[in-house]
Amino acid sequence: MAAFHDTRDDSDSSSEDEFEDAVEDLHHHPVPQPIPNLESMDLATSIRDATAALDLFLNNRYGEAKAALKPWVTTSMYHALGYATVHYFQAIMTFEPNDIHEAIRWIKNSSQVAGILRRKQRMYQRILVRNPYEFYLEEEAHAELCYAESVLERALLTFIQDDNLVSFIKGGLKIRSGYHAYKNAVQLLSNRKWKDAASKMHFESGVRLGRGSFNLMLSILPKRLLKVLEFVGFTGSQERGLHELELGSSLPSLRSPLCACTLIGFHTVTSVVLGTGDGDPDYSEKKLGECLQKYPNGVIFLFLAGRTKTISAKIDEAISLYKQAIACQEEWVQVHHVCYWELMWCHVFKLSWSEAVLYAERLSRDSKWSKTIYLYQQAAFLSMYQPQTLELKAKVKEIFNQVPVHKQRIAGKSIPLEKFSVQKARKSLQHGWSSSLAGLELIYLWNGFSILSKDRQLLDPILVLIDNTLRELRNIKGTYSCYADDYSLAMLLKGVIQKAMNKPSQAELCFHEVLVNEDHLDYNSYLVPYSLLELGILYLQHNRLQDAGNFLYQCRVYNKKYILENRLHFKLHAALERLKDKEEVGKSRRPGQGSNPAHIPSEAGL
Repeated sequence: MAAFHDTRDDSDSSSEDEFEDAVEDLHHHPVPQPIPNLESMDLATSIRDATAALDLFLNNRYGEAKAALKPWVTTSMYHALGYATVHYFQAIMTFEPNDIHEAIRWIKNSSQVAGILRRKQRMYQRILVRNPYEFYLEEEAHAELCYAESVLERALLTFIQDDNLVSFIKGGLKIRSGYHAYKNAVQLLSNRKWKDAASKMHFESGVRLGRGSFNLMLSILPKRLLKVLEFVGFTGSQERGLHELELGSSLPSLRSPLCACTLIGFHTVTSVVLGTGDGDPDYSEKKLGECLQKYPNGVIFLFLAGRTKTISAKIDEAISLYKQAIACQEEWVQVHHVCYWELMWCHVFKLSWSEAVLYAERLSRDSKWSKTIYLYQQAAFLSMYQPQTLELKAKVKEIFNQVPVHKQRIAGKSIPLEKFSVQKARKSLQHGWSSSLAGLELIYLWNGFSILSKDRQLLDPILVLIDNTLRELRNIKGTYSCYADDYSLAMLLKGVIQKAMNKPSQAELCFHEVLVNEDHLDYNSYLVPYSLLELGILYLQHNRLQDAGNFLYQCRVYNKKYILENRLHFKLHAALERLKDKEEVGKSRRPGQGSNPAHIPSEAGL
């Protein structure tokens, strides 16, 4: 059970256990102070109450779930953890800043309540006692787990709180204490004599949830970010993480549905948005079938079922499930916004621009996540309409003018996608958008082509649209100042489609065409490193591993400033991991067992 490897001393560190950082101190709500009187709520009852509250929550009865937990939220570790977890789920589903801040508040409370019961051991005790874990009381063991889970939830929130993961890096030493708590929990599971089988099962599912989630979280971090954390001993394995969560989801325990949610969310959301689209929809659908039997109208599972259909390119079925998720509850209206977001993209994939605009407009009006991004999307989709009437152009111009007004700064930093939206809006206002591919560019940036590649009927009309745009651009080549920018964007998009259609030679030509135009790009400089990445992935898919490594390395060391750099590095990390796996498989083959890759002319387009 060696899931955690740490070379650092894990002796008592009270400053880490306080679990506070500068980001939390800036927020408006004080943390409720725990009352050190835990004797009136026994462990078995608290676990039973937390399980019942989680069932209420997953059945869309959010107010009842909170009401059941709140009376004990400052005195019982499982009530505190359950209350924090409800807020945590709300935060990761809505992306609302207020929800994130409230979740942080209650997660911090949970860590403090659990901290009262955590066993405090000095280094000399660990050295002198052969098996210190056998002396842990049952409450102390579960307190270690609840504390670790609180820190894990706080760490996972950083993925939606800060696109640059700055708070993750700054909080590395704080997170380390939770990492150590999980290490202790692993040892407790193995080395403590458990008298209560049910208690042990609940504990084991928590250990599986933590080990699996930590491993998945760390496995997707780009190397340049992970290196900052390696000095405190963090390591992560995606394979191990998925295995642990599968084991945890199979136990009839408190955390079983949480393990299932994490598994399905990784396959349907994380691997698509932050990776190369390598999720497993077949596995997700099977796992969802088990969850929907117990929670047939649970909005979280209906949403994930919609995502499963989306990444399988079954767009009409996905639309139906998102609408079902909206209709099944009214109490948590922010979840409607998440479904509107998905419905918007489903219509974009079908090139149904008018429907996509309606959802983008609704989000910009009702959701508080990022008005700048919603407005830009609305204008980008409108710019795809043909023909562009004077009335339509006036409306697009009006929306583009609003985009910079709502730009936010978090901890002194711009949100990268907002910065991109503002830059693109200003370009369109200055140079026009009669030959726009702005809507397709957004599909690419959200990794939508990994979804579209699964249905040729969705790709064909997009390719026609790109070819028409390229003809229009060639007609104005000498008179349009942004020709190189728009032409290179069209070539990148065409290359991605040709790659999805299994036309590697044509795709390669398109990507190299972008590289040729590097010195002429004024607004779309990001296209060069992204084309290097796409070339690397293309060669990887066809087992030209040396060429893949060369282009992925060029992408990694590309040192010119460009927008959306962090988004690229997540995808690059996933591609490098796939390359490493293929190289290891190649080394293990016997001589003469080489593959017969599809032919790609090695110098095409140069």
